[in-house]
Amino acid sequence: MNTYIVIQARTTSTRLPKKVLLPLGDKTVLETMLKRLEEFKDNIIIATTNDGTQEEIVNICKKHKIKYYEGDTNNVLSRYYESCLKYELKDDDIVIRCTSDCPFIDAKLIQKAINLYKTSKADYVSLGVHSGFPRGLDTEVFSFKLLTQAYNNATTDYEKEHVTIYMHTTIKDKLKIEFLKSFEDNSKYRITLDEIADYEAIKKLYEKFGNKEEFSYEKLISTLKDNPEIFEINKFVEQKKR
Repeated sequence: MNTYIVIQARTTSTRLPKKVLLPLGDKTVLETMLKRLEEFKDNIIIATTNDGTQEEIVNICKKHKIKYYEGDTNNVLSRYYESCLKYELKDDDIVIRCTSDCPFIDAKLIQKAINLYKTSKADYVSLGVHSGFPRGLDTEVFSFKLLTQAYNNATTDYEKEHVTIYMHTTIKDKLKIEFLKSFEDNSKYRITLDEIADYEAIKKLYEKFGNKEEFSYEKLISTLKDNPEIFEINKFVEQKKR
């Protein structure tokens, strides 16, 4: 049983085009995320697009020796599945889904989610705002076998656009689903990248860490609490989604 982090990445976001290529310190958003996940480097796959807009993402992968696959822009489920096929995943291999607009993703929390998946014998484990974590640390854990089932059976555009919708919505009653819970509710904080206000907040937060990637989840939360002006920059983005 091997573990792979598959990160979907594209440059065609309508709200904030090329957001994963925006600078954070001396790196791009995507490179910052990869640095945060360095301990998993050998088992990261970037699932990017094949529509002619992916060259800069592919160049980052080549530069940092990261596995990548170029697949369908809109059918993200097929892109994920084919990424795993390319690197010959087995049924019981573990797939961790992350998205490239989460530069402050936390490797230790991912490992906790993996541990919960193994110890609970769950089919699907999720870490997200519904678990009390800030938006931007979202992580989902499942087997390649379950991903294959989703790929073979998903029928709607919505199920194909969102990789795990088939799992945690369409067949949720047939699965054992677990959630990694935060020690306190920090779901009001937003450190994901969808709009320009998110980028401004993330830049300010990154500056508090000296434009360096080596900070813990606990340090992240304490910094957000100590600097409420950062929360004010993009809180409206999360509020309008609710």
